[in-house]
Amino acid sequence: MASQAGADAVILVGGKGTRLRPLTLSAPKPMLPTAGLPFLTHLLTRIAGAGITHVVLSTSYKAEVFEEYFGDGAELGLELEYVTETEPLGTGGGIRNVLSRLTADNVMVFNGDVLGGTDLTSILETHEKTRADVTLHLVRVGDPRAFGCVPTDADGRVTAFLEKTQDPPTDQINAGCYVFRREYIEKIPAGRPVSVEREVFPALLTEGARVQGHVDTSYWRDMGTPEDFVRGSADLVRGIAPSPALPGQRGESLVHEGAGIAPGALLIGGTVVGRGAEVGAGARLDGAILFDGAKVEAGATVERSIIGFGARIGPRALVRDGVIGDGASVGARCELLRGARVWPGVQIPDGGIRFSTDV
Repeated sequence: MASQAGADAVILVGGKGTRLRPLTLSAPKPMLPTAGLPFLTHLLTRIAGAGITHVVLSTSYKAEVFEEYFGDGAELGLELEYVTETEPLGTGGGIRNVLSRLTADNVMVFNGDVLGGTDLTSILETHEKTRADVTLHLVRVGDPRAFGCVPTDADGRVTAFLEKTQDPPTDQINAGCYVFRREYIEKIPAGRPVSVEREVFPALLTEGARVQGHVDTSYWRDMGTPEDFVRGSADLVRGIAPSPALPGQRGESLVHEGAGIAPGALLIGGTVVGRGAEVGAGARLDGAILFDGAKVEAGATVERSIIGFGARIGPRALVRDGVIGDGASVGARCELLRGARVWPGVQIPDGGIRFSTDV
């Protein structure tokens, strides 16, 4: 069955999400709760909104979790299929690996860890209008040094793929969303790891294929690090990042059903409190993400941190820029700062880790 928009979608969700450990030890990154929904839900609803109905998920790490949750996709108005890589094939290999499931002439490919706000139909229109072989969504960013840059000419055609550099010639970066004419997916070598960025795209330029850029300044964030994950989630809660999966009011916090918030607790900065989580009196949560069943006790402070399923932060503890694994317990008056990560189930005693000298 072909999609209404005349395109299929492929989402690459095979990665291990190592930069988000220990959270990704139990769940693949695209399934982590983001503003209270699995991250992938935000992308799938955007795809459905663009009129694309047939979506293939290219899975590898913890592949079974996706189908267990989303099933056939009917609840989202989609027809979902799943293809599992037995060994990781990279971005290009992952696309080539799902070829047998694709029915449309044009295929829209997504990195499964990008939070974006661009209008997907406008990318498809650029692809059609310019008769491109491959179209890349390029987003303009304030500081492109951390990314590979993609310059385009006066007609919007891509002229080069440049690695990260301290002095980028353009502020346009690869936003992790592409439209391929089907025959160009067929050309990707099968059965071995292939990088779409390092191998497929440069080869297309060399052979003279029409590689088009669709450039905009829409919301865009790669959710690969704890810092970006926290900021992306907060942006969803505050309405800075759009998501059709989140109806209703935006504000400083999002508190899910069954959560308990004690009087005098302060929730700001796009904080998310998951189902059944508890926040004690006088606690301060600023840009915090509490997964379901987490507990922050009286007087504790959690800033820009992710607290895993069922984890506990003790009274008057401080967690700043940290990741606390599922079921871990941080004792009273502990201080965890600057990227600290606590592995699942670890128990830190009261006052057990400090940065300051007073106890």
